[in-house]
Amino acid sequence: MDNSSSSSSVDPNSGFSSKTKTFHSLRPPLLLPPISSPLSAASYTLSLQHSTEATAFMDSSTGRRISFSDFQQRVVYLASSIQNTLRLSRNDVAFVLSPNSTHIPILYFSLLSLGVVISPANPLSTESELLRQIKLTKPVIAFATSRNFQKLPKLKHPTVLIDSPEFELMMTNTELKFETVEVNQSDLAAIMYSSGTTGEVKGVKLTHRNFIASTANYYAQRRERDSPAVMLYTVPLFHVFGFHYVLKSVAVTETVVVMEKFDLKKMLKTVEDFRVTQLVVAPPVVVAMAKGSVTHGYDLSSLEAVGSGGASLGKDVMQAFADKFPKIILFQGYGLTETSGAAFRAATAEEMLRRGSVGRLLANTEAKIVDPDTGIGLPPGEQGELWIKGPIIMQGYIGDPKSTSETLMPGGWLRTGDLCYIDHHGYLFVVDRLKELIKYKGYQVAPAELEQLLQSHPEIVDAAVIPYPDEEAGQLPMAFVVRHPQSTLAKEQVIDFISKQVAPYKKIRRVAFVNSIPKSSSGKILRKELKRIHLPGSKL
Repeated sequence: MDNSSSSSSVDPNSGFSSKTKTFHSLRPPLLLPPISSPLSAASYTLSLQHSTEATAFMDSSTGRRISFSDFQQRVVYLASSIQNTLRLSRNDVAFVLSPNSTHIPILYFSLLSLGVVISPANPLSTESELLRQIKLTKPVIAFATSRNFQKLPKLKHPTVLIDSPEFELMMTNTELKFETVEVNQSDLAAIMYSSGTTGEVKGVKLTHRNFIASTANYYAQRRERDSPAVMLYTVPLFHVFGFHYVLKSVAVTETVVVMEKFDLKKMLKTVEDFRVTQLVVAPPVVVAMAKGSVTHGYDLSSLEAVGSGGASLGKDVMQAFADKFPKIILFQGYGLTETSGAAFRAATAEEMLRRGSVGRLLANTEAKIVDPDTGIGLPPGEQGELWIKGPIIMQGYIGDPKSTSETLMPGGWLRTGDLCYIDHHGYLFVVDRLKELIKYKGYQVAPAELEQLLQSHPEIVDAAVIPYPDEEAGQLPMAFVVRHPQSTLAKEQVIDFISKQVAPYKKIRRVAFVNSIPKSSSGKILRKELKRIHLPGSKL
């Protein structure tokens, strides 16, 4: 891939080529392993890891630690057990249904080293949701917990319980021999389920090469430290961000504190107890930390940075966070399940301080901002649909050629469905989902812009905006607002607060007060849930 910014038509500040209407990465090109050489994402990641005695994983509830040497041994022992007793082979699919635990990274690395395709699902899913996912991916075995295995149908092999004494034995059995499996980089590593906020859930096909490219980017941008960074990922490990963060943390020798289930107060206590240096959270957590009193009484002095992804943060929330925690750097990243995790990220202190941006393009990756009406690539500062190309892009959606052809364009471009712009310094700013734009009298209104303004109100804890059907205007912007417990904020005051800050066509026209905003595990607002519950036919 031509990633060189030295080409005469490429602007060295933005990476934009006026000739091809493409944005090139401003980062140095990465030398990835030759695509023809067999290599699993697990083997590649472990080859970068350079400390055996440092702690790899810690359980936040028990304090139990696993060193990197112990982790590597357990990966080999578990892979040997899976190979010899379960007889799983390359390209078999394994369904994983479990909350976060220190066993999950060991299981992931073992399966990846065997070339077994990992299909991790949300343990809160219903039986019917799981059945649909299983029909898509056709697993031969499931790894689950004693709390949720009953929801699974019968597969070729009996379900393995991750929280059982037998699984513990599988990770410590030294008697079985491990036969190395030749895994191609083009082989599937995982089938991840996209959040399905806009319709039926899809199975995203991601290869070992995808995760190798993603991990290589983090490794190239690592910062040398006297002792390993202590990371707390509140994102679930069944989600693409949790999955690729595990690979990244092993590669760059970070200590990961694993929380089984997210709870804000427990998270803050964990930061205090384990001297966590970096948190990775969904946007609602940042809002709660910035605006609530929940952080009072906790020692967060070890915290150096908080990373947020899944949905964009407003500048007001970022400012409120900076005012409250002046020593903690708050930064954002942008990625999709379809890009194997992050595609844009803030990697340096300078990039982290570009407020409102989700960072710059990864190395070896290209982007376009495409006019949705004409299909023409747009220059810096212009809004359009973000398209991405590079070694992190998925193979497609399993069993869904129609969605695949609508999303993957000729030339290897992925259509993200996100309305964005890239500024004159190569920073990406996300405006909203194209499909979620509200059409008011021919004007397009971005719900995310209004949500960020609503969240800047001192008496508003959270907010969501959806289109409300209207005969005359087509759609009206309607706000769902969660007030502070003591607040007496009225609907008229909410409408007035926004109308002073936006053009007339962007005004909030209807308001409903609710107790909470429904969100996905990655922090995305589930607008279809709000529409289903509150739109005409149900009482507001």
